[in-house]
Amino acid sequence: MKITAIVGSLRKDSYNMWLAQNIKERYKDKLEVRIADIGQLPHYNQDEELDPPEVVKAFKKQVAESDGVIIITPEYNWSIPGVLKNALDWLSRVDRVLINKPVMTAGVSPVTLGTVRAQLHLRQILSAPGLSARVLPPAGNEVLVNFASEKFDADGRLIDENTLNFLDGVIDKFIDWIRSA
Repeated sequence: MKITAIVGSLRKDSYNMWLAQNIKERYKDKLEVRIADIGQLPHYNQDEELDPPEVVKAFKKQVAESDGVIIITPEYNWSIPGVLKNALDWLSRVDRVLINKPVMTAGVSPVTLGTVRAQLHLRQILSAPGLSARVLPPAGNEVLVNFASEKFDADGRLIDENTLNFLDGVIDKFIDWIRSA
């Protein structure tokens, strides 16, 4: 099963990227996870949407060919980062490759609330007509990894057993969600 992971953080030692890498490694027997490089995307420009740059075409093709998408986002100013919004804007135009695509959201934060507000806003954005993603329902599936410094080791490995066990269950539900599409 092919999955595209979209990470809304460009930071070198991003906890959110670490989560994506852990998902890629931990579930490699169930999922083929490819992490999209959204940092290379130019700013969305409606003048270019009918003939976008090659990097945009490649990104949209990767998402289109995936069975599902995992979006992992930090929270900036109670919302998603601009780089993630830019990627979603590209996906929402012309060929609209996220329509009815199974999507799972997740996020990592160094503080208490995880990425609650960002993921709520992300769900709202994903329901927009140009995206219309089929988002895994939040009840029991909210991957809100808080206190990140306590849950990852210095090498970026997710080491918190409760978080790993919860993530195992959500990934299994996401796989079932994809199969039910």
